[in-house]
Amino acid sequence: MKKISLLLILIGFLWACSEPNPVPKPSTYLRTQFPDHAYRQYISPQSFKFRLADIYNSKNFEQTSEKFSLQEIDLGPLNGTLFLYYVRISAIDSLAEIINFANDKVDEHKIMADKIDYELILHPLKKVYGTFFELKGNVATNFQFYLTDSTTHFLRGEVLLNCRPNYDSLRPALQYLKTDLQELVNSFEWK
Repeated sequence: MKKISLLLILIGFLWACSEPNPVPKPSTYLRTQFPDHAYRQYISPQSFKFRLADIYNSKNFEQTSEKFSLQEIDLGPLNGTLFLYYVRISAIDSLAEIINFANDKVDEHKIMADKIDYELILHPLKKVYGTFFELKGNVATNFQFYLTDSTTHFLRGEVLLNCRPNYDSLRPALQYLKTDLQELVNSFEWK
C-alpha cells in the first residue's frame, strides 16, 4: 500500500511539473492616477500671472525685501513644492550675473544628472524670455526654469519633491508635472 501511495505521489508530482513553457509574470509599474489637466489663472502678489493647475495651491509668500520675494506652490498629490524666487532688477544689478546664478543652481545637480535638457522660452510680445531645464536621473530637483523681461523682473523656479529621488519610479509623475510646468511658463505674463 505504501508503494502504491508513493508511486501515485511521484506520478502527480511529475505530471504537475510537465508544463512545456513556463509563463513569466508581466513587468509591473507604479500605479499612478492623476486627474485630467485643468488650469486656472493665478495672479501673484509680485508682478506676474500665469495659468496654474487646479490641483496645486499657493502655500507661502514671503517678501524678504523690496527686491526679493519667495512664493511656494504646493504640488498636491505629487507631494512636492514649486519654489518661485522673484527679483526686481534695479539699475545697479547685472542681468547677466542673475542669469549666471540661476544657471549655477542647475549646474549644482550635474554630478547626479544623467542628462540635462533645456528649452528656450521666447515670447517677445509678452516680453517673457528664459530657459526651462529638465534634469534627468536621480537628482534632487528635476525641473528648474527662469523667466525675465530683461529690464525689470526676474523669476527663478525650482521643483522639489518630498521623496527619495528614484527617476524610474517617479517618471509618470514627472511627465504629468512637466505638462503643468510648460503650461505655466507658456502662459506667463508680467503685470
